[in-house]
Amino acid sequence: MKIYLMTDLEGVAGVQNSEDWCSSEGRYYDTAKMLLTEEVNAAVDGFFEGGAREILVVDGHGSGGIAPELLDARVEFLRGYIGGENYTLGWSLDKSFDAIAWVGQHAKAGTEYAHLAHTGNMGVIDLSVNGISIGELGKLAMCASEIGVRSIFASGDEAMTKEAQELIPGIECISVKRGLSPGTGDELITEKYRKKNSPAIHLSPIKARQLIRAGALNAIKRARAENFGIITFKPPYERIFVKRPDKEGDPKMVSREIHETSIGELFCLPMRYL
Repeated sequence: MKIYLMTDLEGVAGVQNSEDWCSSEGRYYDTAKMLLTEEVNAAVDGFFEGGAREILVVDGHGSGGIAPELLDARVEFLRGYIGGENYTLGWSLDKSFDAIAWVGQHAKAGTEYAHLAHTGNMGVIDLSVNGISIGELGKLAMCASEIGVRSIFASGDEAMTKEAQELIPGIECISVKRGLSPGTGDELITEKYRKKNSPAIHLSPIKARQLIRAGALNAIKRARAENFGIITFKPPYERIFVKRPDKEGDPKMVSREIHETSIGELFCLPMRYL
């Protein structure tokens, strides 16, 4: 199997907050990149043991999350979004891949008891397609399903794993930490929301890697024997995007777009605020 492995930084065991761990100016940014890369290597090892023939590791974190010098020598590495008219192809995901997986993934914006939850950035309240609220994982999983690429594995915080399992039939998930903050935070401005969902209980990075490796191995074994991981939906596709205000007293912004045939192209449409 040929695997497309998307990565992010906020869903990694030991990554504790946005300011210190997830930005290039953060005190522990290099440590965070090391922690993510070692989780990726654990998943890669499991996938190859289970029969993967080729793996592309994709760095999906804004300022970068992978330490290339620590990456398993058997994989290829992609950094950068190509752009264009189709969201899926912008991430270089095409029909040559058999499956897609995620490591370090966080929950969508507004998720209770999540850790560092957001959708794209901390200024988003919600993103939905045809009434289904989705995050970054859901966005890419829907696009993958449109071209027949199955979503088979995801690791990150506990809230993300529940989100993934509710959206994607049969996906294998591993939780490496759990958030402690109740409430959606929909009423908060961006900076207050950023700080809201920082509390979490983490597994040790060593334990997290052990679980990720075992989960990836089981996922690819199942994927070779079973047919799962495709989201079913019907056109037309309506995207609704709600952005939180940056200043107290400012209104929320809402945009709505429709595409008659393609989810991948829907996500590349410019946002038209209502």
